[in-house]
Amino acid sequence: MAYDEVLAQRIHDLLDGEEGVTSKKMFGGLGYLVDGHMAVAAASQGSLMVRTDPADGEAWVDGEAVNPMEMRGRAMSGWLLVAPEALADDDQLQLWVDRGVAYARTLPPKEK
Repeated sequence: MAYDEVLAQRIHDLLDGEEGVTSKKMFGGLGYLVDGHMAVAAASQGSLMVRTDPADGEAWVDGEAVNPMEMRGRAMSGWLLVAPEALADDDQLQLWVDRGVAYARTLPPKEK
């Protein structure tokens, strides 16, 4: 399933000019990387994948709009899937993008 292009553009607009940020098509979505580490990704149907510190991520899961990201039926520690209704306005999206970028910035830059 293809990623949500409107969400991808909204993310791009928030991150435009941010130091070390690139984008890359991956896993059927459009990922936004910080110094080579994926921070957030526009997924299908308007959902947002967010990279988090696993301890923080657990606290943000509400079982409705924010859930652990699953791949092949397994929850992925340190990754959340945020539903479109939790991203309706730019402030909400900014919150989640900021969380993903902040965590990615704690990781050592990947060598090119």
